[in-house]
Amino acid sequence: MHSDRAVTEARLKRVLEERIRPAVYPESVPLETGIWNAPGEPVPVAEGLAAPRGPIEVGAAWGPPWGTSWFTVRGTVPEAWAGRTVEAVLDLGFDENMPGFQCEGLVYRPDGSPVKGLNPRNQWVRVGAPVAGGEEVVLHIEAASNPVVLDYHPFVPTRLGDPATAGSEPQYRLARMDLAVFDQAVWELVQDLEVLGELMAELSPDTPRRWEILRAVERALDAVDLQDVGGTAARAREQLAEVLASPAHASAHRISAVGHAHIDSAWLWPLRETVRKVARTTANMTALLEDEPDFVYAMSQAQQFAWLKEHRPEVYARVKKAVAQGRFIPVGGMWVESDTNMPGSEALARQFVHGKRFFLEEFGIETEEVWLPDTFGYSAALPQLVKQAGAKWFLTQKISWSQTNAFPHHTFWWEGLDGTRVFTHFPPIDTYNAQLSGKEVAHAVRNFREKGSAGRSLAPTGWGDGGGGTTREMVARAKRLADLEGSATIVFERPSAFFEKAREEYGHAPVWMGELYLELHRATLTSQARTKQGNRRAEHLLCEAELWAATAAVRTGFRYPYEGLDRLWKTVLLHQFHDILPGSSIAWVHREAERTYARVAEELEGIVAQALTALAGDGDAELVFNAAPHRRAGVPAGGAAPARPGPDDAAVHSAPREGGGFVLDNGLLRVGIDGHGLVVSVYDLVADRETVAPGEAANLLQLHPDFPNMWDAWDVDHFYRNTVTDLRDVRELAWVDGSVRVVRVFGSSRVEQRLTLPAGERRLEIDTEVDWHETEKFLKAAFPLDLRSDRIAAETQFGHLHRPTHTNTSWDAAKFEACQHRFVQVEEPGWGTALVNDATYGYDVTRTAHTTTVRLSLLRAPRFPDPHTDQGRHRFRYALVPGAAVGDAVREGYRINLPERRVPGAAAVAPLVSVADDAVVVTAVKLADDGSGDVVVRLYESRGGRARTRLTAGFPLSGAVFCDLLERPTGPAAPEGADCPLVLGPFEIVTLRLYRTTE
Repeated sequence: MHSDRAVTEARLKRVLEERIRPAVYPESVPLETGIWNAPGEPVPVAEGLAAPRGPIEVGAAWGPPWGTSWFTVRGTVPEAWAGRTVEAVLDLGFDENMPGFQCEGLVYRPDGSPVKGLNPRNQWVRVGAPVAGGEEVVLHIEAASNPVVLDYHPFVPTRLGDPATAGSEPQYRLARMDLAVFDQAVWELVQDLEVLGELMAELSPDTPRRWEILRAVERALDAVDLQDVGGTAARAREQLAEVLASPAHASAHRISAVGHAHIDSAWLWPLRETVRKVARTTANMTALLEDEPDFVYAMSQAQQFAWLKEHRPEVYARVKKAVAQGRFIPVGGMWVESDTNMPGSEALARQFVHGKRFFLEEFGIETEEVWLPDTFGYSAALPQLVKQAGAKWFLTQKISWSQTNAFPHHTFWWEGLDGTRVFTHFPPIDTYNAQLSGKEVAHAVRNFREKGSAGRSLAPTGWGDGGGGTTREMVARAKRLADLEGSATIVFERPSAFFEKAREEYGHAPVWMGELYLELHRATLTSQARTKQGNRRAEHLLCEAELWAATAAVRTGFRYPYEGLDRLWKTVLLHQFHDILPGSSIAWVHREAERTYARVAEELEGIVAQALTALAGDGDAELVFNAAPHRRAGVPAGGAAPARPGPDDAAVHSAPREGGGFVLDNGLLRVGIDGHGLVVSVYDLVADRETVAPGEAANLLQLHPDFPNMWDAWDVDHFYRNTVTDLRDVRELAWVDGSVRVVRVFGSSRVEQRLTLPAGERRLEIDTEVDWHETEKFLKAAFPLDLRSDRIAAETQFGHLHRPTHTNTSWDAAKFEACQHRFVQVEEPGWGTALVNDATYGYDVTRTAHTTTVRLSLLRAPRFPDPHTDQGRHRFRYALVPGAAVGDAVREGYRINLPERRVPGAAAVAPLVSVADDAVVVTAVKLADDGSGDVVVRLYESRGGRARTRLTAGFPLSGAVFCDLLERPTGPAAPEGADCPLVLGPFEIVTLRLYRTTE
């Protein structure tokens, strides 16, 4: 038989696109359209509805960048359309090939109630089914003219990301404003042909099934009268019925589709626009739920629900109704889809606390799955936090983006730092914006790595980021693919249903231990330094404010600021969203974040000051308050003591160095700084050994060109190392006020450093101020250490993890830029060195035979999406700590981030709680969120070993219980009036609720 396959497939493509699809709307009449352009920022709905309209015609330009235009469309349904289905087709000037990232609209009825969103692949509003004819139609559209920042030629620097530079040029042209007849039969034929055509293209030409479909399609095309598509659509569908009814094979892969719209809480748009994106999408999805009884939709990010509740209560009411019906599914259990590399220990815990508590209070739902499809790598601390938050499943897709190594599993047990395991799934469909196309479904089947052991996967289905979510076309595809020969089977169902079935089927899944490192987007650990510094400072201030406020509440009756702390935590958690904290948003987002962090810090400093004043009492003695979790200079952790003379600064000797520079000596360290201002020696006098590698210089600033292949703010590619400029030229070198002052000028930038050797400390402090005006450059601070080690320890939440210094495997080599929190520590048996910092996350490590070089990543200068990233002044504080074991690194890391406070007062303040073992670190002391007055303490084992200790309360106890992260009791901890004996495993987190004795 002669093959005509290519001819028939080409015929299908043309007939479908040029004849059948246009016949979905066979008749239309134009709507009269008016417009009002809101001045400045978006206005309340009532104001937008009431504003006067001016005329606008289809084809006219509208919408300056970041503007809001209110359209009103009016028309009358023709009498001749009686008995038919009619829709308004409203095209604001969409580019259908870019669902999301452009203009959008939310449609309202004349009474102000929202109908649904308008998006590139979702341009219709149902008027009636059927209509009587003669109905008057009036609809209002709140349209956002968000500019296209990420265009077809991506990563081109643009001024559109900041309203101050975006200009006023209209961004869009109105394309269509019509009333139209909707032909259901033709629409169904389109879905039939699309599903079969896409399936056919994925089947081998050698299979009979492909040819069966081909012949059925051929017969259907023969049955269509191209001059009367509507009249012959039913006849054409009859030719397809048999092949659509052929059931799937018993061994077919099973896909659980979940309606979904991944909405970045800020990215190429500001936070305020995300509020509206959420409203448009949820209006769409609640409407689709009403139309499609088998459809379910999942939405993460408690913050986005909270925005709806505050700003669009009428849409939120629809959401709550659908949640109660079990069809709109809150998932995720976190306040936002957070970055998980950089948030600190308590912040990552509070993501779960505030997220899960919102869902419990609003819906009575205990979310069980952690839903993070798009975050840029996953901390090894997460499994323990997931479990302690009361969740049990984890989902992401982002690891499929890794450049070098293909992750070996799609369903597996993920084991964290402490040994906790969580059942985890990576959808093999490799997208969190699935359309359920034939290509995607076939890819999921081919890609699935658990074949033979498991047979099901999940597909998050819908357009995100302003694409409007799941469409009726996607639901139609799922219906046809529910049981279709040659395809995986697809059913819409709740994520929990998928996980329960997957766990039952594949409980013996393999185990992956440690972090889930994304081999991409490594530069997000450095981009937008001010955002990262604001986060680090806010995290520590929040914990400090809780500590002192709780202590003052118990000791003095101080009014604990529940509402303020709750609000401030949520603000900081929002800004840990995975495009804000990583520095990958437009300029508007980061300028706003900088202002927000300043306000947060000011308010928290106020809380701290009030609490310390209450604790200090009336007196003139200088009290030193220590918020760090370790005793410091005689001041207990979490307490205060009268100031006492410290080590004599005169004990630090400074002398000229032969050949230029200085030698500093405090009896513990001897530091050599050469004539270029570089640290050429840090000699540990206690251990009698050198820290700096022979012939090398530490605190060497190095500058690299930084132009990655893609994703400018996100990526640094390994080839950046091929070219480096060592910044050795010194403009000024002097001994000033007990420090060595070094000034360098390079390019258009200037750096000033002060190197200080404190009296009585094995620590060289480096305070660096950079006036940064480079473009597409990467600034590093290098410390070549005289240590031979095959691994380093990098702090992460509630512990540390080891990463290799070598590149033995491609997995090792891919980690050429990684995350640390307060320290990186390198060790040979018996002696190590730590590099601690107050606001730096990115680092790299390289080695030669006997040298391990650690470099802190200080600044970058990408031009997309913010063309002026990090221009201006920055300050970094870091310190080199010779002789440091991991425990010393932990202590020094807290020291540099939680400096002591000095307040006039009367007497010492005893800690509210204390722990006997320094290996056990207290991360939170606070009053319980429920307002009961109970004291909540969270602590962890910090060194990777086992600890047996005792927590002592500085107030009378009536009892204590172990709790989960949400402060819900899980079991007894101590009898009445007793201290709490504790036994902790490596990196184990413990939360205790302490009941105060009432008089």
